Amino acid sequence: MNDLLARVLDAHGGLDNWSKVTNVSLQLSLDGPFWEWRGWPEIRRTQTVTLDSRRPHITLTPFVANSTTAFFDAMPERVQIKDADGNVQEQRDDPRLSFPDYDDSVQWDALQLAYFTGYANWNYVNEPFLFTYPRVEAHEIEPWDEGGHTWRRLAVTFPRNLPSHSPQQTYYYDDDFLLRRTDYTPDLTANSLIAHYTHDPKNFDGFTFYTRRSVHIRNADGIADKSFAPITISVGSVSIERD
Repeated sequence: MNDLLARVLDAHGGLDNWSKVTNVSLQLSLDGPFWEWRGWPEIRRTQTVTLDSRRPHITLTPFVANSTTAFFDAMPERVQIKDADGNVQEQRDDPRLSFPDYDDSVQWDALQLAYFTGYANWNYVNEPFLFTYPRVEAHEIEPWDEGGHTWRRLAVTFPRNLPSHSPQQTYYYDDDFLLRRTDYTPDLTANSLIAHYTHDPKNFDGFTFYTRRSVHIRNADGIADKSFAPITISVGSVSIERD
C-alpha cells in the first residue's frame, strides 16, 4: 500500500475499523437538472440508501414512486424495482448493456435510472476503502494546484467486474488527506469529462463521509466549470452496522 493511500484510509476512519463494517445506511437527496434531462424529475427527492460494504449491493427507497424500492446487485449485474410488498415490478440482468447511445436528449427507463444511481452511490459511500478491494489498483501521480492549494492525487483503476463510472479515475486529496475532487469519464454519458467535488466532510460513528457533492464538466486541461452543476448530492444522517 502506498503512503498516500495509507494516510487517506486513516483520515477516513481506518481500514481495520472499516473491515468490521457490514452495512451503511444514509439519507440521501439527489438534485440538479441532469435527472430531468433523463426524463426523471421524480428522483429529486430524499431517499434512504442502504448498502453492503463488502459487495456491490444497494437499495434506494422510496425510488421514483412512494411505494417502490430500487435494488442493485453486481457479480452478476442485476437491477430490480419492487413494490411495498416486495413484489418485483421490473427487472433487468446486465443492465449496462441496455443503455442507448448518449446525447443531450436521451431518455432513460426506470431500470437504467436505478442502475446508474445504484452503482454510483455504492462507489461513493465505499470510497476510499474501495481502493483496497480485490483487483482495484491505486498509485500516486503528480500533484495538482487549484485555488491556491496543492492536492496530492491517486490514480485508481477498477476491474471490469466492479461497476463504476469509468475504469480509470483520479482522486485529489488536501493536506488533511480528505477528498476534494474526483475526475472520471462515464461511458454511460458518452465519456463526458467530469470533475466531481466533495464538500462538508463530517464524522459519523468514527468514519468520514461527505455531506455535499457537486458534479461539474471539465475541459481537456482539467479546468472545471464550477458555475454549473448538472448533479448535486446531499447526505443527512449516516448509520453504520458492524459484525
